[in-house]
Amino acid sequence: MILILTAAIIALDQFTKYLVRSNFSVGETLPVVQNVFHLTYVQNRGAAFSIFQDNRIMTVLFPLVAMAVCAVLLVWLMKKKEKLLSVAVALVIAGGVGNLIDRLVRGYVTDFLDFRVFPVFNVADIAVTCGCALAIICVVFLDDGGKKNGGGDID
Repeated sequence: MILILTAAIIALDQFTKYLVRSNFSVGETLPVVQNVFHLTYVQNRGAAFSIFQDNRIMTVLFPLVAMAVCAVLLVWLMKKKEKLLSVAVALVIAGGVGNLIDRLVRGYVTDFLDFRVFPVFNVADIAVTCGCALAIICVVFLDDGGKKNGGGDID
């Protein structure tokens, strides 16, 4: 089930990015709700939320770090049984892989969700953010890391 979730998020991320690249020019924006939410095609050559934009060291270093983190999380995921924490880790892996695909294939990450008060982002960024938030909730607020209320072995 966790692998299906991970694959579905990666597929959704790549599909939405494909739609944006196919239908928008870089910098083009489409207001969905004027001055609140736009679809804006941005090529992010930096790290998360465009920090370190066009930094040559980060261009090489960030994909390597992302691959290492995803590998470590995948090994951890195969050994753990806490359902909620496993979902959190799967979300982080899916988001990391989604953006890593862009970096390796295109040299940049396709971003397009633009709320005008925050850097433009994508589905993979949502997955990483939600996964991190869920992991914090599991570790800080659940004594068993998410085994209660849905714990046990992962199928």
